[in-house]
Amino acid sequence: MNQPWWRGAVIYQIYPRSFMDTNQDGIGDLAGIIEKLPYVKKIGVDAVWISPFFKSPMKDFGYDISDYRAIDPMFGTMDDFDQLMTSAKQLDLKIIIDQVLSHTSDQHDWFLQSRESRDNAKADWYVWADPKEDGTAPNNWLSIFGGSAWQWEPRRQQYYLHNFLSSQPDLNFHNDDVRNNVLDNVEFWLKHGVDGFRLDAINFCYHDKLLRDNPCKAKEDRKGRGFSEDNPYAYQYHNFDNTQPENLAFMEDIRALMDKYPGVVSLGEISSEDSLLSMSQYTQGNKRLHMAYSFELLTEEYSPAYIRNTVEELEANLTDGWPCWAIGNHDVTRVATRWGKGCKNQRAKMLNAMLLSLKGSVCSYQGEELGLEEADVAFEDLQDPYGITFWPKFKGRDGCRTPMPWDDEQNQAGFSLNDKTWLPISEHQKAQSVNTQESDDNSVLNAYKTFIHWRKTQSELIYGDIEFIDCDDNILAFTRSYEGKKLLACFNFSEQEIEFTLPEYNSIKMINGLGFDDASLNINKVTLAGNQVIFAEVNS
Repeated sequence: MNQPWWRGAVIYQIYPRSFMDTNQDGIGDLAGIIEKLPYVKKIGVDAVWISPFFKSPMKDFGYDISDYRAIDPMFGTMDDFDQLMTSAKQLDLKIIIDQVLSHTSDQHDWFLQSRESRDNAKADWYVWADPKEDGTAPNNWLSIFGGSAWQWEPRRQQYYLHNFLSSQPDLNFHNDDVRNNVLDNVEFWLKHGVDGFRLDAINFCYHDKLLRDNPCKAKEDRKGRGFSEDNPYAYQYHNFDNTQPENLAFMEDIRALMDKYPGVVSLGEISSEDSLLSMSQYTQGNKRLHMAYSFELLTEEYSPAYIRNTVEELEANLTDGWPCWAIGNHDVTRVATRWGKGCKNQRAKMLNAMLLSLKGSVCSYQGEELGLEEADVAFEDLQDPYGITFWPKFKGRDGCRTPMPWDDEQNQAGFSLNDKTWLPISEHQKAQSVNTQESDDNSVLNAYKTFIHWRKTQSELIYGDIEFIDCDDNILAFTRSYEGKKLLACFNFSEQEIEFTLPEYNSIKMINGLGFDDASLNINKVTLAGNQVIFAEVNS
């Protein structure tokens, strides 16, 4: 079909600290990923996205990089990474790695030099500003992790900008040398053979040169974008500290570099005041990013209408770009808890099938194939600085990052031989372990495998257009159409059986054998049990 491999692909996100520990230090590593790649291949995904494994002081668990070209010893060596690439190629799995470009660790050599004086070779490589006359910060910008986005540096007698932790200073992309060096670091990994990048917080690279204050946001509008409305960050419209017009030209620089390496893909994480519009802009013209995703389906809010409106709004804005959807990742409460209610396993199956049926590519976070729920991590066990700062209203991100349960009969659920792991093993997740589910024909895992392998045979679900259907408020229904074929998909988001009427098609044929059995179809009348799904071939 001459389609690029990533178009409609299922990308499995691995959080390396929590995937598999092979050196018994209680922390996952690259060798553990290599060991478990056959499992990843077996469930049917096309690619693996690996969260950061670069050298880092780990204040933000790898998203604070001190050396972009080095593997942190806790995860292994460059030889381990090269072996990972070899193993993935043998299994026909693509490897996508994180690139964190907007900021570095405060332990990066660039920052250590930049902070020393106002006239050194890298003095302008970060965002520095003088205080106001009263000594306070240059403007009202806030950090996502709490408090001012400005940190005082006594060596320079200036503030530096940090959109995240104070140990994550923001690079100054208005400086040509910064851009060129960042692109050189990106190319280092392209030369190592990676198949693409997930670009973390990619709309945060540029700031407003005039350092204008962000305007205030009304209380009723303080929601969404992947952070708690209790966070003061939600009190502002972030018009000037991210998503600046100059950033679009940088996206074109990234794409020009990647076009030198055929077959690689760029996937941008977008969190802006209008993320769906930004996704369109960041993928526009076949000269910027290949794909983008946002936090719209990573919030507490969900319903058939919400999902439909989100997808339709993106479709209306999107021109040349291609969407990527996720309902879970390492930054948000696990979807089985966030969107789950009653019939937990059946609901997890339904949500996975729904995600895998939307138009676009898919990011599926480790453990979603098991229907893992959020782990309850005690305050004394918390590692995430975000959660520690905002406890108890917001418990942070540790609950979705606990180690993967491989075998409920082994020490630490088969994740590690160490008596202590970096985050404690969740006892209730043990019952959802891989070994338990592999032997259960009705498990979430086996439903996930069945659906993904069937999806590979359905070009409509991989490449097709999407058109939503009006029906009951608790039903999400749409068709996917490609090259004269049309597939109908209906999802019951309630716990009750619902009967509803479909449009009058010339022919309709229900598809069986997908693990969703409590459904019936009589001409254009559908009966769906709670949390159930129906797929049908239709001809209009």
